[in-house]
Amino acid sequence: MIVPPGSHTAFIGKPSKPQEWLMYLYGKVPGPLHPSQEYSRYYEGDQQKFAFSQARYKSAFRDVFDQWRDNFCGTIVDSTNERLHVDSFRIPGEDDGTDARQFWQRNGMDAYSTAVHLEALITGRSYVVVWADAKGEPTITPVPGDRIAVSYKAGSLWELEAAARFEMDAWGRQQVTLWTEEYVYEVAYGETDWENGTKQKNPLGLVPVVPFENRSRLGREPVSELVNCIPIQDAINKTVMDALTASEFAAFPQRYVTGLEIVEDANGNPVEPYDVGADKLLQAEDPSAKFGSFEAANLANYVSLVDLLVQHLATVSRVPSHYFLVNSSNTPSGEAIISAEAGLVAKVKERMLHFGEAWERVIRLCFAVKNDKRRNAFDTETRWKDPEYRTEAQHIDALLKLKQLDVPLEFLWFEAGFSAAQISDFREMRKEDAKAQAEIQQLGPQPQVQVPGQPQEQKPNPNKPPQGNSGNAARKINEAK
Repeated sequence: MIVPPGSHTAFIGKPSKPQEWLMYLYGKVPGPLHPSQEYSRYYEGDQQKFAFSQARYKSAFRDVFDQWRDNFCGTIVDSTNERLHVDSFRIPGEDDGTDARQFWQRNGMDAYSTAVHLEALITGRSYVVVWADAKGEPTITPVPGDRIAVSYKAGSLWELEAAARFEMDAWGRQQVTLWTEEYVYEVAYGETDWENGTKQKNPLGLVPVVPFENRSRLGREPVSELVNCIPIQDAINKTVMDALTASEFAAFPQRYVTGLEIVEDANGNPVEPYDVGADKLLQAEDPSAKFGSFEAANLANYVSLVDLLVQHLATVSRVPSHYFLVNSSNTPSGEAIISAEAGLVAKVKERMLHFGEAWERVIRLCFAVKNDKRRNAFDTETRWKDPEYRTEAQHIDALLKLKQLDVPLEFLWFEAGFSAAQISDFREMRKEDAKAQAEIQQLGPQPQVQVPGQPQEQKPNPNKPPQGNSGNAARKINEAK
């Protein structure tokens, strides 16, 4: 049984009316107590729990550490998201991705695509809505996971049966949109009764919502990148908080004196006998008085424990230790960094597989808005920028070796890191270069064409020295004799 918000009547069974679909999907929208909200707080560093070893320290130091943060969750998510950059799309054998790139650039997705990835990595899920604007051009709208709910077809992992979006404006008015394959149902801003919506035919014949799910599992909900990192992050916070508390109480040498009479005030409270300071001298007339000091607390133990926990965090998240500056006494070499980042690169490539499939569905929906046959181009490929960081010399040297294997030049350009737009410009530049080269050749001497049947004109050889008359002169001298 579904209990909807407001005064709507609950129903049992599969939804059949727009109002029933809205009630069902509204119940699937993550609320303020959903775990995804906690993941967002950890990413932003707002999860401080004041995990002191004793309650009295919490009351004593709450104001001191109110703004204190030691958060690694943001680094874990950002280290993955900063390597997830969509470069272009292509349909093998028939399309170089020009139209898809126009859809992409027109909607500013170079920037907003990273926001879609970031939201999915943090909360486990984000969405993209594709629809037509007033001019009939496709619009791509990223939406966070707490504003949309979807329902999959029975037995399918990607085909949607319905989706609903619940938006709130600055004045607290809700606007609701429901999509099915047959119709689109909209409830205007400010209208609280879902029965008072407008229904029209869906021109696409598809639910124009694409989920981006992180770490999808069969039969289970997608999860955040931080799900296994939060307990270790809490342990780090607890350890650092203990270290800060110890630094307040025991990080300085404590002095003591024995055999000295305790002086009390009028109320019976002991009076501090000395004003201790760096320029003060302690003395006592009683020969039995003895002075001494306790050793200051060693905070290195806390540092070692935090380093150990951070190493565990690096292992769980597959983020290299040098991202956390652990064991950073020696700067790692380039080869060591590449080797250490192998796990992170492998994780990023796995995310590319799932997110790439989602972006391909987005592009096909854009073609569906344009009523283009490529709406069914299921061999569309998402092309990502290289997630591996390498030195420029190593990268180019590897590409030159591939060129010796007759690998096409445009593929080498893409592997070198050039964008699809730059590669398109390269094609035009090569055409201009070839045209200019042809014009230069026209300015030089042209080869003579031999006409069949005509004797070839004998031209003097400029490299052969001219013959002199020394032979004739010698003959004449011999005849005179």
